[in-house]
Amino acid sequence: MSSEPAPDIVIALEIDDPVLADRLATLLGSVAGLRLAAPGERATAALVARNREATAAGDFELTPRELDVLALLAEGASNKMIAQRLGISVHTAKFHVGSLLDKLDATGRTDAVAHAARRGVINL
Repeated sequence: MSSEPAPDIVIALEIDDPVLADRLATLLGSVAGLRLAAPGERATAALVARNREATAAGDFELTPRELDVLALLAEGASNKMIAQRLGISVHTAKFHVGSLLDKLDATGRTDAVAHAARRGVINL
């Protein structure tokens, strides 16, 4: 066994709120074995916090397949119906629906369609 101390864990902060970023930098700076990454330095880990309210309609991109799935969600299609219509497995349909929910910050299928309509991604 080596008696050398373990190398520091280097943490990058990517936080939109400057007050929160300063507080976290102060807190993390006092933890033994951790240090904050210098600009451009490769980090071991990153803490990322984006202001969801500031997210504009164009801040996310949907793939062509996700747009197909979204259109079918707007029609009220189930995962099984989406799979049949698009010629994909039910598992893949569930994956696409989950991806849409994440990207649109939606709590469910109807919420995803509503978010997409508000952002101008689809027209109802």
